[in-house]
Amino acid sequence: MKATRSVLAGLVPVAAAVATGHLVAGLVDPQASPFLAVGNTAIDLTPHPVKDFAIRAFGENDKLVLLGGMAVVLAALGVVAGLLSRRGPGPGVVVAAVLGLLGLAAVLTRPVTTGWSVLPPLTSLVVGVVVFRWLWSRARPAEVPGRRRFLVSAGLVAAGAAVAGAGGQLLAGRVDVEASRRRITLRPRDPAPEIPFGADFAREGTPSFLTPNPEFYRVDTALSVPRVRAEDWRLRVHGLVDRELVLTYDDLLRRPLVEKTITLVCVSNEVGGRYASTANFVGVSLPELLREAGVRPGADQLATRSTDGWTCGTPVDAIMAPGSNALLALGMNGEPLPLERGFPARLVVPGLYGYVSATKWLVDAELTTFTAFDPYWARRGWAKRAPVKVMSRVDRPRSFERLPAGRVVAAGTAWAPHTGIDRVEVRVDGGPWQRATLATQVNADTWRMWRIELDLPPGSHTVECRATDRAGTTQTGDRAAPVPDGATGWHSMVFTAEG
Repeated sequence: MKATRSVLAGLVPVAAAVATGHLVAGLVDPQASPFLAVGNTAIDLTPHPVKDFAIRAFGENDKLVLLGGMAVVLAALGVVAGLLSRRGPGPGVVVAAVLGLLGLAAVLTRPVTTGWSVLPPLTSLVVGVVVFRWLWSRARPAEVPGRRRFLVSAGLVAAGAAVAGAGGQLLAGRVDVEASRRRITLRPRDPAPEIPFGADFAREGTPSFLTPNPEFYRVDTALSVPRVRAEDWRLRVHGLVDRELVLTYDDLLRRPLVEKTITLVCVSNEVGGRYASTANFVGVSLPELLREAGVRPGADQLATRSTDGWTCGTPVDAIMAPGSNALLALGMNGEPLPLERGFPARLVVPGLYGYVSATKWLVDAELTTFTAFDPYWARRGWAKRAPVKVMSRVDRPRSFERLPAGRVVAAGTAWAPHTGIDRVEVRVDGGPWQRATLATQVNADTWRMWRIELDLPPGSHTVECRATDRAGTTQTGDRAAPVPDGATGWHSMVFTAEG
């Protein structure tokens, strides 16, 4: 068998298997797509250093890079299977079967599965094996009519795979969540105060005080964004409670809605990183909700679960502390939560890193203990209690920027959510620390911008910053990676002042 036909005989069945599995998943359960299930399993098994690198290098595009990489690997395996099967179909059948079984195993080990979840990977397995054997048999004849029949057959299968893949994608998105969002109007009884003038130094290089929804950072494990209509959403509050609650979205809308301005921070944020954002969140008071359920003595963890099975553990004392401002959030910045930010509902607990406080696509909340349950990231070595560390960064000058010598404005952002920033200090080239001017404070749960004017001679310079919170804790200069409870260190920028 010619090498070109061998390659096609191995490559096309892989595409057909993946596409038909995706199509069937669109009919029964989008999360049961073997392609996505393998990707989600890969995320779960990826070592921390690799995950951190992916987040640093690709940001919110890390999932697209993963899916693209998986597609390349599958294509390569198909090519190898075809080339190994030039003398007989055995190697290709084995590769197709192994890939199908891997997809089945990935689906079965996902945290949310049903009896129907096995259909997509089983379909992929059968289609992969059958299509490979059929194309291999049609690729064997050496005469011209035989070669033409093979090319036509391979082309038809490839076209069918493209249609099936597109169909699966359309079916997976058939739940009209955007129409559900458009029907919702959120009217907080207790709106957040207006953001005061001077709350940021955006003209001098800091972010705007409120982060627009499309720019709000996103770090999660979901390869495909869960699609749940508000009309179908339910939240179960159970466990160590006096009375179990099952709440609908309308139940929440009938409760008093409050609006709070809150900064969220991701624990994956490196020193100087951009995974911090601020929004006006609208929702129901979480402490009041838990008081209604009745928290039993000994319950020290609220274990929450996303609709895709991801789990989070939040300290109960942080939620129930006076003035915690913890929310079961339904909206942000004047609109219902965007899909990528957690629609229909999410958790927002100020002062804690997102992996222990910000469950998106929330459907289950169980009062339990830290000894009884380890959530997703705790099982992977991250801290169970993760208060946000006091942190600051330089937003201007930018790295290796060239500026006129003389009067140079440096500006940046600092945060210590739920404690508040008291001061920021800046130094140049290792010199004495100088106190920066702070922007108007909005509240203790939000970030605070800073600026300082520096007189600099021509040459290369390094500017560093450190913050001190209102409890007197000063940002440490000791460098530490994000694992297990958040990065530490002073942020610096190197730039050039030109004479």
